[in-house]
Amino acid sequence: MIRFLIDNDIVEINEARADLTLLQFIREHRKKTGTKEGCAAGDCGACTVVLAEPVSVNGTYQLHYRTVNSCITLMSAIHGKQLIFVEHLSDGKHLHPVQQALVEHHGSQCGFCTPGFIMSMFALYHSNSKPKRDDVLHALSGNLCRCTGYRPIIDATLAVCEQAPNDKFSALQEKTLATLLSLGATPPTGTGNIHTPSTREELKALIKAYPEAQLVAGSTDLSLQFTQQLKNVNSLISLTHIDALKQCTINEHSVTFGAAIPLSDMAPALLNAFPQVAELITRFASLPIRNQATIGGNVANASPIGDMPPLLLALNAILHIDNGDDVNTMPISAFFTGYRETRLAKGEWISAIEIPLKQPSQALAAYKISKRFEDDISAVCAVFNVTIENGKVEAISSGFGGVAATPTTCDALERALKGKQFSSTECLHLGKQILFDAFTPIDDVRATAEYRKKVLANLWHRFWLENQSVSKIETRVVQHA
Repeated sequence: MIRFLIDNDIVEINEARADLTLLQFIREHRKKTGTKEGCAAGDCGACTVVLAEPVSVNGTYQLHYRTVNSCITLMSAIHGKQLIFVEHLSDGKHLHPVQQALVEHHGSQCGFCTPGFIMSMFALYHSNSKPKRDDVLHALSGNLCRCTGYRPIIDATLAVCEQAPNDKFSALQEKTLATLLSLGATPPTGTGNIHTPSTREELKALIKAYPEAQLVAGSTDLSLQFTQQLKNVNSLISLTHIDALKQCTINEHSVTFGAAIPLSDMAPALLNAFPQVAELITRFASLPIRNQATIGGNVANASPIGDMPPLLLALNAILHIDNGDDVNTMPISAFFTGYRETRLAKGEWISAIEIPLKQPSQALAAYKISKRFEDDISAVCAVFNVTIENGKVEAISSGFGGVAATPTTCDALERALKGKQFSSTECLHLGKQILFDAFTPIDDVRATAEYRKKVLANLWHRFWLENQSVSKIETRVVQHA
């Protein structure tokens, strides 16, 4: 049984298809058509809805409002949460403040785009008092406009968020919070062919009982099989409710993320440890996708164009592999074996990803090249992690996406440049040539093979230029020591 709130009504689901999306549930089961299907892939934002859930902040529970793409969100993800879609916002004949602001600033668009923008504005309205323009752009990053342009929408969002939330949701906040805590206190039980374990022991038993069932966490990749390829699935095992897979722990040596933690939840700790990779994280698809997509899923699906694997390769991440009895570790560099293939055996899952902390002598940068700045897939992704001692290259770890059948590294780069003066033109040109020759990428709709090879070489040039001061600082430190 899955229990949740729709607006303020408790809803229980005892039977549901494993591949039933939230969008299908809203439109076909609840007969509410304000939420639209645009791309059915999580790209356009026409289907954006909001999930409110209790989050502990310094020991006190608060409601956290999170946008998601309902077209790729499965029903197993909403247990213990409040589902809010566009029909719930107005109060009788009175528009909600975000709706009124959009009208007053002439930002209303066609019937497909507008509901999604409204819901993203609503989530920000309840999450960030007096946001800056960049905050608004961040919040709207998952919504695409084809009609009026973004300026009036941004203006409307800035204007309405100048005031503290004052709507029926804020008035009922304490009641909603208490209800959600009560609903979430009881773990969900399986609903037909959706299995929802809450412990690793339950997960092990379910994998044994349903060996053909696929594991699902954020569903941002798996759901495309249902919405784009129109496949059916007999059963799924959802990892959404296993709290042990959502933990983040930090010690003096490393930061470890549970495999089922969403990207938006892990981002603060990751960026605190590695601020140099901020652009890659904020350009990972869009905010609604990051609110669902998990770090473990982005690794386990072994996509050659996933954004996290190149970063984790360059950071020498360690995967924790669980089978319900034992947890073993494996360097991520040994994990990928072929296109969409990994070393995960039957009955195993990724439980956590451990990342060694950055050392002062390391120069780190992550680059993503894509046709759109936001909400797009990499043509080329490159991450360089270079240890520089006394101005010389001591070690190089790297990670690349979009240039091979798997996320990959380039060991030849370290072999050729180790011991060379980082600031030398020899280091620059040799590195560029090695990267140009290292891979045999394909031509596709995103880029040609030749383009990818040239871009990869030029990204090393960019990294070399951006880190000249690092090599000089290292030299001065050693000389003064």
